[in-house]
Amino acid sequence: MIRTLAGLLCFAALTTLCTGQSEAELKELPAAPDPQGPVHSEPPTGWSQPPPPYLPDSSGPTARSRVRLTLQEAKALVMRNNPQVTASRLQALAAQQVVRETRSSYWPTATANLTAVDSQTNSRITAGALNNPIIFERTAGGASVSQLITDFGRTKNLVASASLSAKAEDQNALATREQVLLAVDQAFYGVLQAQAVLHVADETVANRQVVVDQVQALAKSALKSDLDLSFAQVNLAQAKLLLLDARNNEKGAQAALAALLGYVTPQEFDVVDEPATTGGPPANLDELIQQAVNSRPELQAINFQYQSAEKLKTAERDSLLPTISALGAVGGTPVRDYHLSPWYGAVGVDMEIPVFNGFLFSARAKEAELRAQVVEQRLVDLRNTIARDVRTSWLNANNTYDRLDVTNQLLKQANLALDLAQTRYKLGLSSIVELSQAQLQQTQAEITQSQAGYEYRLSLAVLRYQTSGL
Repeated sequence: MIRTLAGLLCFAALTTLCTGQSEAELKELPAAPDPQGPVHSEPPTGWSQPPPPYLPDSSGPTARSRVRLTLQEAKALVMRNNPQVTASRLQALAAQQVVRETRSSYWPTATANLTAVDSQTNSRITAGALNNPIIFERTAGGASVSQLITDFGRTKNLVASASLSAKAEDQNALATREQVLLAVDQAFYGVLQAQAVLHVADETVANRQVVVDQVQALAKSALKSDLDLSFAQVNLAQAKLLLLDARNNEKGAQAALAALLGYVTPQEFDVVDEPATTGGPPANLDELIQQAVNSRPELQAINFQYQSAEKLKTAERDSLLPTISALGAVGGTPVRDYHLSPWYGAVGVDMEIPVFNGFLFSARAKEAELRAQVVEQRLVDLRNTIARDVRTSWLNANNTYDRLDVTNQLLKQANLALDLAQTRYKLGLSSIVELSQAQLQQTQAEITQSQAGYEYRLSLAVLRYQTSGL
């Protein structure tokens, strides 16, 4: 539209000295096209959302036939097909297995052993590490069991840290789901906006073609000049450029929606609009910010991450404490030296006390403490960012709501101005430049009005996402 306006103004500047002509009365010029969508006496602020009907299984969809699609059907479809949603849920399931891995330290560890040894008579091991120097020929089987008695809370804190991390991944999966649903809203309303502009462009081309035909007939009869015909043809060419851009934008919006829904081949949709009939956005900004702080999954996730980091810090500090375990072994030796018993068994308790390992444990404890502080600062930063995002989306929702009335009034005035310009031009009281400007203003007003309702719906969706989720 910027190129259209600039081109028209350039032609208007070249013909500012051109005045209206008092030729014979023209035929009736076409009236302004009907505005796209209803002109509301009270701006719409909401719409009904029927439950999604049954959708056929479309995992890995490849169909290319045109599909009728509502917003709720699109959301149901994206939950099944979008890989981001699936990946985030799998990530959360993997984090739950980490909890089981860490909790396994509470259970006893049992191993079975089968041993067969052939040795040289009266031989002894005389080199190598510390070991039992006497080797007997034997064949034996047995089992050994070890059980942690206590490590003074380290395993408990590790399990708690893993559990909190799993909760954080659950919240991340929920956040991903809501982000994808918001993207569906944006893509869906983007298609509706593009189709509304395309409809306006179609009507604009049709109406300006009628003007060209009429002016051309009058020019042949010497009732209008070639300059008038040239201006009418320029207006028609600009309308055709608008139509080309509108078609391209509509196809791009369709492609974006298809990719989001998981279609691997080009797919076009007959998107179904929904009525908007309720009031404006919520009035209390402070309540919205508090609601967002209490419910946003991103904030809940990083809060769980901070708690997990605190538990891990405590667990790493507990590495400096002893670990007490119970040990047991039992088995039989069917092939053995006659000095040995045919079976063996032993139990015991082992206390492992860390003495020195190059400051490994203390360094790990300090690392965990510093990382917990990092997560704490991220938590504060995210809380501030969420408050800013809620405030920004609330202001945008109010702005788009106020624009509804203004765009409706703008379209009414543009239609009236076009009617007057057509009448003046028909009576020879004005030039083609005035009519061209009125046509351009009416087209712009119609496009703005058709887009305003969808912009408001999208701003409400963003506000819901920023506060309580979709």
